[in-house]
This record gives sequence, C-alpha cells and structure tokens, in this order.
Amino acid sequence: MAEDNWLGPVSVVNREAVEGSCPECGGAQLQRYPVLSDGGWFMATKCQDCLHSLERTPWNRLGYIVLPEDSIL
Repeated sequence: MAEDNWLGPVSVVNREAVEGSCPECGGAQLQRYPVLSDGGWFMATKCQDCLHSLERTPWNRLGYIVLPEDSIL
C-alpha cells in the first residue's frame, strides 16, 4: 500500500559522479546534474560539500522537455 505524500510527487535527479577535487574547499565529491537558474537550464558540475559550481553549460531550454524543433540543427 502506498503512503500518502502530503508534499506531492517527488522528482529524483540523476547525478553523475565526476572525478577531481573542488578548488574552493578541496572536497572530492563532485557531481554533474541539471540546474535551473535565472538564465535558464544548465548542466552543472558542483561540489557536494560546499556547492561551488566548477562548470555550467547551457542545457535544453525547457529542461527535461525536449521539443522537436530543439533537435533541428
């Protein structure tokens, strides 16, 4: 039997482990995953200890939704 979740459905973001260390705190837990900011969706590599962004590259304009016109070069 499923439990009621008063917060609604929960999304799970797949995170990809990245080798290296954080230049800010020296942490070794780096992960790459999509983030939404004021500039739109980005694929970011972030330190999981201090949340410093090591890299941010533009991603799909609607995040997980890919429209057919987005795949036309």
